[in-house]
Amino acid sequence: MIRVVLPAHLRKLAGVAGEVELELPGAITQRTVLDELETRFPALRGTIRDQQTLRRRPFVRFFACEEDLSHEAPDAPLPAEVVRGQEPFLVIGAMAGG
Repeated sequence: MIRVVLPAHLRKLAGVAGEVELELPGAITQRTVLDELETRFPALRGTIRDQQTLRRRPFVRFFACEEDLSHEAPDAPLPAEVVRGQEPFLVIGAMAGG
């Protein structure tokens, strides 16, 4: 079971409270997690990644195990702790400004 933590505005859009739990077969990657999120919660399509290119939106970041995974390849395996459900996969809205 993969645990995903969404920022408050995306939880509200998806109609969920707290962590989202996903059961995924096969290799667990950013792509498989995001594909399943968008399948289960269609309102999230286009909010985390561009619908045409499937690239991460500029002000969205991915973290797990205290590491920024935002620039990792979408098909790179997620850390074992995430795959085992020990650590969540975090989707974070980046802060901008000065």
